[in-house]
Parts: sequence; structure tokens; C-alpha cells
Amino acid sequence: MMIQRIMVAGGGTGGHLFPGLAVVEELRRRVPGLEVKFVGTARGIESRVLPSRGEDLDLLKVTPLKGQGVGARLKSFARIPTAMKEASALMRQFEPDLVLGVGGYASGPVLLSASLSGRSTAVLEQNAHVGMTNRILARFVDRAYISFEQTESVFGKAKSRLTGNPVRHEFVEHARLAIADPEGFESRARTVLVLGGSQGARKLNEDVPRALAQAGLANRDLEVVHQTGESMRDEVEASYQELGIHARVVTFIDEMARAYSNAALVVARAGATTLAELCAIGRPSILIPFPFAADDHQTKNAKALEEQGASISIPESEIEVDALGELIGALLDDPARRQAMARAARDHGRPDAAAAIVDDILGWLGGAEPAGESVQTPESEPPPGVQYSGLAVSPMLRLGCPAVTLRSATHRPRRPVVVDGAVWE
Repeated sequence: MMIQRIMVAGGGTGGHLFPGLAVVEELRRRVPGLEVKFVGTARGIESRVLPSRGEDLDLLKVTPLKGQGVGARLKSFARIPTAMKEASALMRQFEPDLVLGVGGYASGPVLLSASLSGRSTAVLEQNAHVGMTNRILARFVDRAYISFEQTESVFGKAKSRLTGNPVRHEFVEHARLAIADPEGFESRARTVLVLGGSQGARKLNEDVPRALAQAGLANRDLEVVHQTGESMRDEVEASYQELGIHARVVTFIDEMARAYSNAALVVARAGATTLAELCAIGRPSILIPFPFAADDHQTKNAKALEEQGASISIPESEIEVDALGELIGALLDDPARRQAMARAARDHGRPDAAAAIVDDILGWLGGAEPAGESVQTPESEPPPGVQYSGLAVSPMLRLGCPAVTLRSATHRPRRPVVVDGAVWE
């Protein structure tokens, strides 16, 4: 079977959506005419991002189970049967060859419906701790593309592929530049990049401008780029003006790879996708995990990167503006330390994760040569320090990513499922 149609389910935040977009982007590079349908919710970032990109998006009426009161949780449970029927109808209309879950509560009904109807299914798990939706789906899906070895135990060795968290192709191109000319790359970095995530982060929006003032940004030859989310943009911009700091304050950044590349230092939350992007290009960072993230996964993500020497992790509850300002100033005054942090991040990065995932998908569902046979070799030699991936059909970077063994998987025939007397084809 040759993959021709893929359904991507889930989202909610950029950390869930953008890895799925990275896989779709790489699949489109390999499979001409690929048909793609996204399925999400009206309240998720996908409803704002995907239509502007011309993507086909269907919305389910489903709400989160975790982090809700008893009444809201009961309503969420009550919506699940309807959401599964809606998902089943979408399956019949679109007939996907693969359904890929990217995390978030919208992925649950879609992946369950796909699995029950015998369709090929896979999930992306970006975090060191598997969230509730993917823990439920673990026994149903055929493949799990994971970023941390310890999550293999949730999905099982046979299903798991340790690939890293996929980033979009623009990050691969910037990663090439960073490795080919690290000193020049560092010298051209002229901003401090502040990221609060797609929904913004009040604590970062309030404290970081004052900390940057404490660090003397008004008198440094550096610009601030601060991504605030929708609600606090004007407030943050006014704060920078009052502090005399030249800053570009935006609600959303479209060219994220360029923003990272221009950053001498990044101050950010610690979502898995943020970390994957930081490491793909290799940027020194101060991470302030969101304390209420599910199962405190952002703290675990940040600590893992701090142990590699690539970042400094500070719990939100321990932030003091003066101390944060002193830390930022010390890092900006110490280019050697920032370069060492950038190298450590780059060593941890896997910019070819999307290529590795697509290699596995095509080897599994058809359309690629099996591992160990003819693999295209780039005609030119890579820059110093760069190794082309043996996994990728097209040349990609391999930075510390272990080899992924492609195992064959039997595509299950679709079987009818009877629910409440109704037959789901």
C-alpha cells in the first residue's frame, strides 16, 4: 500500500500542532499529491494557524478531561460518544491511509475510531512523561514516535521508535548553518528572544522586561523580541517603552527558525517543542517551566536539558527580578559560556527527526526502500562536524540521534465495529 492520504488529529497548543506540521511537511516532500486533513477543536491553536496556511481542518466538539472541575469533566465525558461518531464519519469521508495523533484531547476520539476500524495509527509523544490521552491510546496505536527512551515502556518496544521531536524543515536549514560556521553564527546573533508559548505566559510577560532592564539591555547593542500571546501584547509593549528598551512585541512568530537563529539568548517556557527547536539550532537558554503543565512535564523537560549543560532552569515560584536580571547580564557578558551552552544544546538536538519518522512511515506503509538497501548518498561532502543521516532518503543532519530500526508491521484489514446497534464501517 502506498500512503496517499493522512489525517492528523489533535493540537490545542503549538507544542502539539507544530511537530505534526513538520511530519506533514516532510511527507509532502516525498509523496507528490499527498492529501492531508487535520482534525482539532475550535478552542485550539489549530483553528487559528491552519486556515491561514490553507490546510483542510475539521473541528470536533470535545473538551479536556484533565485540569477541570467535576461538572466540566462530566460534560467532557458526555461529549466523547458524539465526538467518536463525528470522527468515524470523517474516516468514512476521507479514507485515510494513516491517522497520526499529535497529542491533546482532540486526538483521543479520532485515534480510537481509527484503531477500531482497523486503520493504521501512530502517535507523536514529545515529552519525558506521557500525557493521559497518549497513555490511553498506547494499547490501540500501531506506532509511537518518542523523544525520550523512558517512554518506550508505556507503548512497548515493538511499537516505539526513538526519533526525537520533529521540527519543521526551516530548522534543518538553520541547523546546517549553525554547525558549518558556529562562530559566525554566534556573532550574528543580536537579539534576546522571550517566548511565553502560543497562549502567552503572564509571569514571563510581567517579570522578564524588568529583569532585562536590570541586565542593562537599554545600553546594550541588542534588541528584544518578545512573544506575548494575544491578551498582554499592548501591556508588555508599554512596559518596554517605559523601561527604555528597544523591543519588538508580537503575539505570534511565524518565522521561528530565524527568530532562534538571531538570538544570543532565549528566555522561554519548557514545552517539548520549544526545547526541540532550541536544540535543533543550538541556542543558550533560561527556561522557566509552566508549573501547572500536566504531570509537571515542563519541569522534567527543563531539568533534562539543564543536566546536559545546555540551559539554566528556574522554577517560576523562585523568580526574583533582580536575580534574573543579574543572570541574564552575566550570560550576555560571557560569550564563551553561551557558545558552550549552544554546543550542548546542538549535541542534544535532532533536526532530522521528521525525516526519520517519515522514513519509518514509508517503510511501514509503502513508498520507500527498506532499511539496509539502496539509500541515496549526497553528492557533496557535508560541512565539518556534520554527518548526513543514513536514515533519510534525502540528506538530513544527524546530531546524536540513535539509529532507528525499521520493523515491518502488518497492516490490519478494516473490520466493521458495532456500537449501540450501529455499524461503523
